[in-house]
Amino acid sequence: MSQRIALIDGHPDPDATRFGHAVADAYASGAEQAGHEVRRIRLADLAFPVLRSRHDWEMGAPAPTVASVQADLLWARHLVIIHPLWLGAEPALLKALLEQVFRPGFAFPVGEPTLQGGLLKGRTARVIVTMGMPAFVYRTVFLSHSLKSLKRNILAFVGISPTRETLIGNIEGIGAAGRRDWLDRVRRLGARGD
Repeated sequence: MSQRIALIDGHPDPDATRFGHAVADAYASGAEQAGHEVRRIRLADLAFPVLRSRHDWEMGAPAPTVASVQADLLWARHLVIIHPLWLGAEPALLKALLEQVFRPGFAFPVGEPTLQGGLLKGRTARVIVTMGMPAFVYRTVFLSHSLKSLKRNILAFVGISPTRETLIGNIEGIGAAGRRDWLDRVRRLGARGD
């Protein structure tokens, strides 16, 4: 069955040699070759303001770039977020985008949020995180803290569930063959629309 996928390439560096961009390319390639529709959102190419107040978040109109991302999320049935681990979490610019996109009235009802879920129910997600440390260290020592926060406090809060995860660790140490292996794995995820 064909899937509608919004793919956020969450690496803020526009340098094409960044492994995260290759991961996004591999996922999109696998998905498109399998007949899925993919809309790509490349963080490095977006210009948008950073929110600085609750009033702006609740009452301000989203910038055209943000509104475009919101339209892609409404269209999609599956969301893929790919990002590097920087200082234990997603890059600040990716967090700033998520703050802009998941506003009251779009992501959850206006007024006090409820535990009944957000307005983006019926969508699933996969988060792919690249990191310098081995993935088992992130899981066992750091308890996947930032990933759990993204899954629970942002995605599930707005109704996106379930969220699956892929952790690609030790990216500097795995060498070219290890990177090719990971790109093949991610391409297969894309082909499955997962």
